[in-house]
Amino acid sequence: MLYNLNTMKNVLLILLFAPLMAWTDQGNPGLESIKRAIGAGDVPALSSYFADNVEISIAGSERLYPKAKAGEVVRGFFNTNKPSGFKQVHQGASRESSDQYCIGNLTTENGTYRVYIYLKNSGDEVNIQELRFDKG
Repeated sequence: MLYNLNTMKNVLLILLFAPLMAWTDQGNPGLESIKRAIGAGDVPALSSYFADNVEISIAGSERLYPKAKAGEVVRGFFNTNKPSGFKQVHQGASRESSDQYCIGNLTTENGTYRVYIYLKNSGDEVNIQELRFDKG
């Protein structure tokens, strides 16, 4: 059976790009909510994803906080640096587990911060283990 050359090219393109499109479409709904919360400075939404203990780093000052205190620390940061948007720059996952990370730029009224988010996935649950805000 002979196929039209254009049809074969289209089939080849679909076979090559379908896995990539499926990967980007799946996404992580938890991560999407986290990115929206950071961009909006929405501490209640963001802290709902915090693990029991969260490592928070702001401009090089790094500490491990219990979930409730971590929310207060992030609220203080957002009060001082009112967010106006977050744009993801990179996202990845660890090879050994389903842990993920996301790096992006947070625009605030006081400048831009590079944000690093480290997520622990367990089943359907996503927890923020580490959150870093570095002046960019």
